[in-house]
Amino acid sequence: MRPVNNVVERFIPSALVFSIALTFIVAVMALILTDTGPADLVVQWGDGLAGLLAFMTQMALILLLGHILASTGPVRRLLGVLARVPRTPLFAYVFVFVVAALASLITWGLGLVVGGLLAREVAYQGRERGMKLHFPMLVASGFAGFVVWHMGYSASGPLTAATEGSFLMESLGGKPLPISQTVFSSWNMIAALVAIVVVALALYMVAPREGDRVVELTVDAREKTDDGQEEVLTPADRVDASRLPTLLVGLSLVAYLAMHFGRGGTLTLDTVNWSFLALILLLVRNPFELIRLTKDAASNVGEILLQFPLYAGILGMMTASGLVLVVTDAFVAVSTPTTFGLLAFLSAGLVNFFVPSGGGQFAVQGPIMLGAGGELGVDPAITIMAVSYGDQWTNMIQPFWAIPLLAIAGLKMRDILGYTTVVLLASGLVFATTLLLVSL
Repeated sequence: MRPVNNVVERFIPSALVFSIALTFIVAVMALILTDTGPADLVVQWGDGLAGLLAFMTQMALILLLGHILASTGPVRRLLGVLARVPRTPLFAYVFVFVVAALASLITWGLGLVVGGLLAREVAYQGRERGMKLHFPMLVASGFAGFVVWHMGYSASGPLTAATEGSFLMESLGGKPLPISQTVFSSWNMIAALVAIVVVALALYMVAPREGDRVVELTVDAREKTDDGQEEVLTPADRVDASRLPTLLVGLSLVAYLAMHFGRGGTLTLDTVNWSFLALILLLVRNPFELIRLTKDAASNVGEILLQFPLYAGILGMMTASGLVLVVTDAFVAVSTPTTFGLLAFLSAGLVNFFVPSGGGQFAVQGPIMLGAGGELGVDPAITIMAVSYGDQWTNMIQPFWAIPLLAIAGLKMRDILGYTTVVLLASGLVFATTLLLVSL
C-alpha cells in the first residue's frame, strides 16, 4: 500500500481542483474526438452549468437528511454501542465497512455519514482500550461501504426507471420498470451480499498488521457540541422546546407515505427523502434540536453543491458534443447479448469518473444504453443495473462523494485512496462476474 499511497499523496489534488481539471480534460477530449468547435464547446459548458439544479436539490436533501439522521441522539447512541463491538484492529476495519455498507444500502447519504462517524467512534474507543488502529484505514473502510449504494433503497438509476414519466420512460417503451426487477431482484441482492463479503476479505488482507506503522487518531473523535437546547423564556421558546410540532409533522409524513404506497405508489428519490425526514422528525426531541442538527449537517453539503455545477457543465459538454456517445459506442460496438452487461458496466465506470452523479449519469447514458441493449435483446433490468454498478464502482477512486466523510474524519482523499483502490478491484470482480452470469 505504501507505494500507492506515496504516489497519491504527491499528485492527487483536492476534490474541487480535481473537478476543475476534469472540466478541461473533457473539453480537450471533445475537441479531439468530435467535430465541436471551441466556441460551441464553451456555450455547451455554460448552458450545462444549470442542467442538474432539480437533481442537485434531491441529492443535497439525501445527503443533508442522511447526516441529520446519523447525528440524532438515538442513532449516535447506537453508533456508540456498535463501536464497542470490535475487540481487535483487524475486526475493527472489517466491522466499520460492513456497517457502512448496510447503511449505504438503506440510503447513500446515511452510509457516507455513518461511515465517518463510526470510524471516529471506533478509533476513539479503540484508543481507550489500548488498540493501535490505523485511522486512515478505518475511514477508508467507512467510505468503502459506499461501493454498494446503487444496489439498495436509494438507488437513483433504478428509482428513476421505476418513476412514471421519468426521462427513461421512452427508452423503456413507455412503462416503468419496477424495482422488483432491479434492486430487489434475487440476483442483485445476492451480488450485494457477495460484494460485501469479498470487499471485507480484501480489506482484511491489506489492513496493517502488528508491527506496521499506523497513524492513530490524535484528538477526541467525539465532537463536544451542545445539545441544541436554548433557554426557554417566552411562549414562542416553549413551542420551539416542545416535541409536539416535529412529532405531528413526522406522523403526518408517515401517514402520507403509508397512503402513497397503499395506493400503489412507487419508490422514488422523493419518497426516499420523505421517509428519512419522517424518521428524523420522530427521533428529534424538538425544533431546537432539529435546527442545530441541520446547521451542523449543512457544512458537509456546501462543497458538494459548489462542485455540482462544474460536473453539470462537464455533463453538458459530453452530451451536446456527442462525446458520451463516442465513449459508449466504443463499448457497444464490440458487444454481444452476453457481454453487453459487462461492457455497459465498464463504460458506466469510465463515464462516472467524469460525471460522478448516479442520476446525472443516467440522464446521459441511460437512454443510450437502453436503446443499444434493446437492439441486442438484452433485458432492460440488466442494462439498468450494469450502469448502476459502474456508477458506484469508480466512486472508490473519484473524490467527489468522499468529501462529507473526509470532512467528518478530518482527512484528505490521498490518505485513503490506496485502500479504496483495493476495494475498486475486489468489487469490480464481483460486479463483472454477476453481469456475465445473469446475461447467459
